[in-house]
Amino acid sequence: MIPNPPAQNLTIMVIDDSNTIRRSAEIFLTQGGYRVVLAEDGFDALAKIHDYHPALVLCDLMMPRLDGYQTCALIKKNPQFHAIPVLLLSSRDGLFERARASMVGAAAYLTKPFTQDSLLAAVREHTGGAQGAQ
Repeated sequence: MIPNPPAQNLTIMVIDDSNTIRRSAEIFLTQGGYRVVLAEDGFDALAKIHDYHPALVLCDLMMPRLDGYQTCALIKKNPQFHAIPVLLLSSRDGLFERARASMVGAAAYLTKPFTQDSLLAAVREHTGGAQGAQ
């Protein structure tokens, strides 16, 4: 069994066009001990993913220019980043949205608004149980 990576090295990328959601996620994740990289949209995220190599990506579905489905698909098609789990975030909780998220390679689908506990539990689940630095 491969040990979990050092917790202090886990970086989580949050992609959302809402400043409120980005900041809420940043606060929750930082309090959980994670490093956080913020991106305003898919294009911003794709530029930053090369520099930060996050352990996990949280991505909003409904964004201008490049939506969450497209962003997730582009991350998953890149051999360098294919293994990074992408969790899609949306206020919609329909079967169609969940199915499409699965089709583009999303590891999970979370609905907004999320709580700190639900967000951290999802992050731990998809990063091999590793927590941020305590």
